[in-house]
Amino acid sequence: MKGVALSAPTNYNCYSKIENNQFKQPTFIVPTNQFQFSSRNHPSKTYPLLSVCVKQSKSTQTPVTQKPDALPLVVVGSANADIYVEIDRLPREGETISAKNGQTLAGGKGANQAACGGRLSYPTYFVGQVGEDANGKLITEALKGGGVRLDYLKNVTGAPTGHAVVMLQSDGQNSIIIVGGANMNCWPERLSDEDLEVVKNAGAILLQREIPDSVNIQVAKAARSAGVPVILDAGGMDAPIPQELLDFVDILSPNETELGRLTGMPTESFEQISQAVAKCHKLGVKQVLVKLGEKGSALLVEGEKPIIQPIVRAERVLDTTGAGDTFTASFAVALVEGKSREQCLRFAAAAASLCVQVKGAIPSMPDRNSVLNLLQSVQSSSY
Repeated sequence: MKGVALSAPTNYNCYSKIENNQFKQPTFIVPTNQFQFSSRNHPSKTYPLLSVCVKQSKSTQTPVTQKPDALPLVVVGSANADIYVEIDRLPREGETISAKNGQTLAGGKGANQAACGGRLSYPTYFVGQVGEDANGKLITEALKGGGVRLDYLKNVTGAPTGHAVVMLQSDGQNSIIIVGGANMNCWPERLSDEDLEVVKNAGAILLQREIPDSVNIQVAKAARSAGVPVILDAGGMDAPIPQELLDFVDILSPNETELGRLTGMPTESFEQISQAVAKCHKLGVKQVLVKLGEKGSALLVEGEKPIIQPIVRAERVLDTTGAGDTFTASFAVALVEGKSREQCLRFAAAAASLCVQVKGAIPSMPDRNSVLNLLQSVQSSSY
């Protein structure tokens, strides 16, 4: 997937309206199957671990069984209305072509990952912003339908809902142009303690780079102060990640292209990828989960042997939009559930395999039963 981020206007006159149905978080029980996070800023904290990458077929069922005592997954990030156009090829400079089809669907990396957590029947909160417009309603309804908890979703009057143009080619590959809108504007200069309450009570935090770095930094610092692991998906802004953010990230999750851009190093072979990841380790991020597309995924922890996960083959590939988000979010769900690293990778790979078999981002997120059934069928076929 190729992504191009366009800067939105910054002269919005913003007034944020926050929903008042926030509530005090319950006391959570920490899973017992754990692994250790350690960094120069946060030595010796233990949490569950996981990792993977692939694609799946897509169901429309809404998850219903969520454990009330589970530490929730909290996703802080973007929400977009994705304007899909289906084309045979990208237009050349100065050329106008006709699309075979077009539709608007809910998306955005943050909303995608939150929807994935909800569809996997795991307690998931989404912290983000939408405009008071039709696209904002579209996203809100899509997230509600996926079982995502929206107590910390804000409506802003001074900026439109973020949106993206997704140019989907016949081979399932896509190119994307993003307009930030409410994702990049109207955030308070300093997040309130109330806003950060859900962060401090999470099992894990998922961040991306389609909202301001200043917001991600505040969230990551709050999570670290409460001993909550932070996973940063490197997708989004085409700009260096501030060291102030990396200092509070436990797991960095780029794809090959993003890894090369962030490190300034080639990433065509696994040896090159390992060398680029070593540079990330020197920047303070001790665990790097690399999404390798058709080659699968790899979890590289400093001082340990890499764990490589091949893809779970999809019967057909219709749309790769949201595949990386599905992978990262599935990895995070397995993480907070206390799965082993190998189990987490397999779980994420199966979820991604199902995702690519359905058009759209949020509509393609798989439910838990579909993922488990696919894993079972893959295991059975290996004997």
